[in-house]
Amino acid sequence: MASDQEILGRDEVNDLEGIIAITNTDVAETIHTVADNADTIFTWDYEKGARPALNKLYEKAKHAQWNAETDLDWTIDVDPENIVSPLQGDNAAGPFEWLANHPDSPVKNFGDKEWTQVGVESMNWRLSQFMHGEQGALLCTAKIVETVPWIDAKYYASTQVMDEARHVEVFAKYLREKLTGFYPINAHLKLLLDDIIADSRWDMTYLGMQIMVEGLALAAFGFMYQLTEEPLLKQLLRYVMSDEARHVAFGVLSLKEYYAELTDAELRERQEFAFEAAVRMRDRFLQQEVWERMGVDTRQMVKILLEAPADQLIFQQMLFSKIVPNCKKLGLLDASGGWLRHRFEEIGVIQFEDWADTGEEYLEFDAVSQDRAAAAS
Repeated sequence: MASDQEILGRDEVNDLEGIIAITNTDVAETIHTVADNADTIFTWDYEKGARPALNKLYEKAKHAQWNAETDLDWTIDVDPENIVSPLQGDNAAGPFEWLANHPDSPVKNFGDKEWTQVGVESMNWRLSQFMHGEQGALLCTAKIVETVPWIDAKYYASTQVMDEARHVEVFAKYLREKLTGFYPINAHLKLLLDDIIADSRWDMTYLGMQIMVEGLALAAFGFMYQLTEEPLLKQLLRYVMSDEARHVAFGVLSLKEYYAELTDAELRERQEFAFEAAVRMRDRFLQQEVWERMGVDTRQMVKILLEAPADQLIFQQMLFSKIVPNCKKLGLLDASGGWLRHRFEEIGVIQFEDWADTGEEYLEFDAVSQDRAAAAS
């Protein structure tokens, strides 16, 4: 049974010093190397459709490809301040209004100009981290093609490699041409991606990327899609979401079969890995890089955010609305006496356990087929 020190590298989930000690040490570098410790697996069993659910997903993926250059209207002018205005509502501080009123907040004296800049920087930062995460997904899915032993899974994973390349491309272009460039990768996200890629077991790649990272991305894209009024970003997010829903479903369908055969000890390892991923992603959304760029005392800001009441962190909690039900579908919540359930209670996200899992939900996100049907009618 691993301790929090062994899982997270710190004694407590909310240890302030442990969180801020994680930094991006090669931020000026353009190349980052991670040892891939996995075996490459050939299979000589070419029976297509032996796993019907995966075959169905593969057929759907072949028909759902889109072109970032021609299917999105890049002639649309984008004003970064107009993007964040609907998100901030009547108060320029928007979702950070409670921070503006906190007596110990280093941003309590911010005016409308500063809060608008926080909104612009937060949008740039958020889309930048999605871009970096999509490159992580690109590498992880290429690894899945190499390491998964089933031909139907290799076929589907190959389509996801193309999807992820397109996602990296589209976010990079939007940040470069429509916003003001991008942020380096967040240190907590980088640590998580390194762990996922370095693990030798193929199912850990699935769990870390398909269930945890992609699950969070799907929830975040849905949240942003509902709130944004910027037409190009809305169109972009709709197409990316249609891909991401299939990706998460791929993880659920594959791991459900595999996890049914694991021992209690093996499941406990997966629970601990899922918890580590959840905490790393929560820490990522402390957006330390934004506060630093705004000239804010980052340590004090992180301290306040860690102590914030749950009703002030709705966005951060909603990001787990896909992860928790999918972990439940895989049997991870209640294995080992409900260990992961208790940890999700600790970080305040267990309330999503009965929301829809993504095993079949991906059909509702099929933007490409919907658009083609509308064009033909």
